[in-house]
Amino acid sequence: MPLQRRLPKRGFRSLFKKEYQIVNLSSLEKCGHSEVINPLVMKNSGLVKKEDMPVKILGEGSITLALTVQAHAFSQSAKEKILAAGGKVELIK
Repeated sequence: MPLQRRLPKRGFRSLFKKEYQIVNLSSLEKCGHSEVINPLVMKNSGLVKKEDMPVKILGEGSITLALTVQAHAFSQSAKEKILAAGGKVELIK
């Protein structure tokens, strides 16, 4: 029997998939009272482990401070909650 038929068949892993570090809104308030929150500030406060990996903000929890949040991706609910609190959403490319 040929080798390709003897080897086990495994799943496929895309080479182009983007891996994000996830941060919830509820943990952004614990980040400190700085007006601009970017991945470097998140790294220093311990919310993310790697500063060179993209960050995605999810809408879990609530936010009361008017913050300017800079990240690589946002969920729709996170955008709405940040804007409703009087903050700004800035995408990093």
